[in-house]
Amino acid sequence: MMESNSNPVHNVIILGSGPAGQTAALYAARAELNPLVITGVEVGGQSATTDRLENYPGFPNGVGGLELSDLFQSQAENFGANFVFDQATAVDLSKQPYKITTDQQEYFARSLILTTGASYRKLGAPGEKEFTGNGVSYCATCDGWYYKDKEIVVVGGGDSALQESLFLTRFAKKITIVHRRDQLRASAILQNRARNNSQIQFILESEIVEIIGEGEVRAVKIKNKKSGEIVEYPTQGVFIFIGFTPNSGLYRGQLELDEKGYVHTTDWVKTSVAGVFAAGEIADPVYRQVVTSAGMGAAAAIQATHYLENLE
Repeated sequence: MMESNSNPVHNVIILGSGPAGQTAALYAARAELNPLVITGVEVGGQSATTDRLENYPGFPNGVGGLELSDLFQSQAENFGANFVFDQATAVDLSKQPYKITTDQQEYFARSLILTTGASYRKLGAPGEKEFTGNGVSYCATCDGWYYKDKEIVVVGGGDSALQESLFLTRFAKKITIVHRRDQLRASAILQNRARNNSQIQFILESEIVEIIGEGEVRAVKIKNKKSGEIVEYPTQGVFIFIGFTPNSGLYRGQLELDEKGYVHTTDWVKTSVAGVFAAGEIADPVYRQVVTSAGMGAAAAIQATHYLENLE
C-alpha cells in the first residue's frame, strides 16, 4: 500500500454507510480492495430509521430498516471491509491521492465512492427550529412513541409522509396530513391505506406558516393557498416529511453538481473527476429506494475496481 505524508493510501474509501455505501463496501471487499468506510454520523443512512421495509427483495414479510443495515454491514465486514465511525469534514479532489479530512484524522485514497445521501428538508416556518426535538420531528420511528394518544400534524404528500403517518397511527390518536397541493404525490397503495384509516385526515392546498406553543407545541397556523385564509389548528406535535437536501457541500466547487445540489453522474455512477464515483441518494433525486441505492453502490464499486486496474 502506498504512503502519503506517512499515512497509508487506501485503494478505495467510501464516504457514507447507507445501503449504497454498504453494498459498495461488499463489492469492493470481494474484489480484494480492502475498502475503508467512513460511516458519517448516521450509520446505516435514512433507511436504518425506517420501521419496516416491505419492498426490499428477499424478505416476503418485510424487514426492519436497522436489521437490514446490520445485515449489509456484517456481510461486507465478513469479506474484509473496514468500517470507521467518523465524520468527513473536508475532501480535496484536486490531485491524487485524494485527501479526506475527518473529525479524527486525515485519510488518503486512490479512488473514492461518495454515498453521503441526503438530509431531511426543513419547512422554514417560524417555531420549527425552536421546537425541534420538543414537538417537531423528522423521524417517526425515532419519536413516534412520545406521541401516544396525542393529536399530531404530518406535513407532506409523498410516499414518506404517508408511510410515516401510517406508522404513527400505532401511537397517535389522530393524524392530520397537511399538503400544499390539491393532490397527493404518494403511490396509490399508500394513498388507499391512508384514506381508509380512520385515524388519518387531510388538509390539502394548505401550508404551515408557523408553529406555536409555550415550551412545547400547542398549535400550528395553516394557510389555505387558494383563499389566503390563516387558521390556528391545535396539535401536540409536528412531523415533517417534505423531501431531502443532498449532502454534497463537501464537493461543491470540486465536482459537477446539478441545480439542486445532487452530484451529476454519467454511466450511472461516474462523476466529473476520474476515480471518484457517486451512488445512492447523493446522486439520485428520482428513485430514492434502498434497492436502487444498493444497485448503484455495487456499480460504483465495480467501476472503482476497473479504474484501479487501469491505473496499474
